[in-house]
Amino acid sequence: MPSSVEKQINSLREKLREYDYKYYVLAQPAVSDGDYDKLYKKLQQLEQEHPEFITSDSPTQRVGSDLTKEFKPVIHKVPMLSLANTYNEKELFDFDRRIREALPSDEKVEYIVELKIDGASVSINYKNGKLNTAATRGDGTVGEEITNNVKTIRSIPIILNKIKIPPYKIKDFEVRGEIFMNINDFKKLNDTRKERGEKLFANPRNSAAGTLKMQDPKEVSRRRLNSFLYAIFSLEDNLNSQEENLEILKKLGFKVNGSFKKCTSIEDVIKTCAKFEKMRDEIDYEIDGAVIKVNSIKHQNILGSIAKSPRWAVAYKFKAKQATTKIKEISWQVGRTGALTPVAELESVFLAGSTISRATLHNFDEIARKDIRVDDTVVIEKGGDVIPKVLEVVLDNRKPSSKKTKPPAKCPACKSLLFKPEEEIAYYCQNSECNDQIKGRLKHFASRSTMDIEGLGEALIDLFVDRGLLNTYTDIYRLKNKRKELIAIDRLGEKSVDNLLKAIESSKLKPFDKVLFAIGIRYVGAGVAKKLTNHFKSFDNIMNATEEEVTSVYEIGESISRSLKQFFANKSNIKIIKELKKAGLNFSFEEANSAKVKDNFFKGKTFGLTGSLSGFKRDEVAGKIESFGGSVTSSVSKKTDYVIYGEKAGSKLDKAKSLGVKLLTEQQLNDEINKI
Repeated sequence: MPSSVEKQINSLREKLREYDYKYYVLAQPAVSDGDYDKLYKKLQQLEQEHPEFITSDSPTQRVGSDLTKEFKPVIHKVPMLSLANTYNEKELFDFDRRIREALPSDEKVEYIVELKIDGASVSINYKNGKLNTAATRGDGTVGEEITNNVKTIRSIPIILNKIKIPPYKIKDFEVRGEIFMNINDFKKLNDTRKERGEKLFANPRNSAAGTLKMQDPKEVSRRRLNSFLYAIFSLEDNLNSQEENLEILKKLGFKVNGSFKKCTSIEDVIKTCAKFEKMRDEIDYEIDGAVIKVNSIKHQNILGSIAKSPRWAVAYKFKAKQATTKIKEISWQVGRTGALTPVAELESVFLAGSTISRATLHNFDEIARKDIRVDDTVVIEKGGDVIPKVLEVVLDNRKPSSKKTKPPAKCPACKSLLFKPEEEIAYYCQNSECNDQIKGRLKHFASRSTMDIEGLGEALIDLFVDRGLLNTYTDIYRLKNKRKELIAIDRLGEKSVDNLLKAIESSKLKPFDKVLFAIGIRYVGAGVAKKLTNHFKSFDNIMNATEEEVTSVYEIGESISRSLKQFFANKSNIKIIKELKKAGLNFSFEEANSAKVKDNFFKGKTFGLTGSLSGFKRDEVAGKIESFGGSVTSSVSKKTDYVIYGEKAGSKLDKAKSLGVKLLTEQQLNDEINKI
């Protein structure tokens, strides 16, 4: 039998969990902060005196003390698909028509309309009533484990309410939802960062996503993240409807957004979307649309999914928010390629969850087309973009003394003369040693989408370049030789320097495609880098390939081929590559990925694509084939195993027929994907 101390500990835990649920989930506080703190401290004291009774699900263990050194990959049992977007009533009517055409004519269709929370998606696994693991969405198939950080979010239960929900077992299941930050909490966070001289977050979504990837759970707990859960997946239960799922989530103790509505017609859906859009400025969290889901799980299963999106759900995106302000100045930023981008420096205005003081002007042609000038009153718009754009000039407010904006003649950073290629709209600084270009290249190299060097952000790169510590990519991997010098810099210190050096060392494990993207070859983005590395397998093979061999790779054109040739012709680039190889970076494709893929129809085969596909984008098809161990080619030859064709197929189809290459329709492609 449990001892009296153990009984007291369990009783305190139950009370604290109940109070947490009422405060953070139901927003109905049951005790004062002072009374709660007394109970919490009492539990802490008892656990310290009797450590044998400490359990990982205790309220005192929500915030761990161990740093998360790495975010391990987690494979989602059910893929976390993204939603197709709709923007107007016509597109919603089209969605409804597709649903009804795909279902038996005698089936009654119902929809659930929910708020689209502008946060970071999360998937949480529970086993036997306890939180087991939590993961980010990642690429939809594989996410990153963030369990320790999610446990700090008080609206997410570590132990579920002990109730039975017949006929379901609900023992081993996943819930999904959005982690977000309330607007007021976001403002407080940015105010604190401003006082410390730290870079401000652009919006609540970015702050939530960034917080979930922090190494220290204690810091995560200070950020006051919140949650709304909207989906449950149980492989051992046949769940009935989305409406019922939301009720199950509530009963289990999850925070569910109460603003959802069941609709029996698309007209009712449209009215609900309009109602939700009016709520947008009345609530203390960001929403950017509504989500429309077919209510019946049976119907959802009939409808299925295409590529990365379910057929049974869409997002309805609200109109971008607008505000009026004044242009104080037009500045020019120098990017890593030397291209200059004009930016409107604005009188600060609050818009879409954040204070806006800058807006992109894209290029000089855009300035001339809209006749944008300093001192103009302008309408700015912010949708999903981090940096808003200038929509139009309020000409009635323009002063008679206003002067037209002229293009710059010299680089604002190094004062070199600018160059504008005839076939381009951008102006370029041709000085490759320009400080702003160096900083831009290094920021790109260290960014999350490339080498992901935690801690080496914009401010630190600016500082290191200005102090002469960094000039090229290889200098990053020499910083370990300057540890004492780094520690002596204000605001760094021993711990942060050691963490930075560890992150730099860890970046050497990044795959070849990330390295190729990081080194900043013009036109070689993340997708192109992956295609090149998958095809050529090593940097030397890419360097030695002819332009014809490069353009034979699927969706690699002449501009990319020429850019590669120009890059390799520069001896200083080759020198940097050799130094990066010597530092231990990956310059060859790891075949292990292909080996891990189980045998399937696509593995080891080469496919061509031609014509338009109704259910897929070409990039999505290519990505699927490559993930299954196959390859995609731009040209058809006798070495091509299959050509996948859609409507208005071009000459590739004729060539495939003449060569005797096997053909696949879109339906046959779908069938083969569904077998895996």
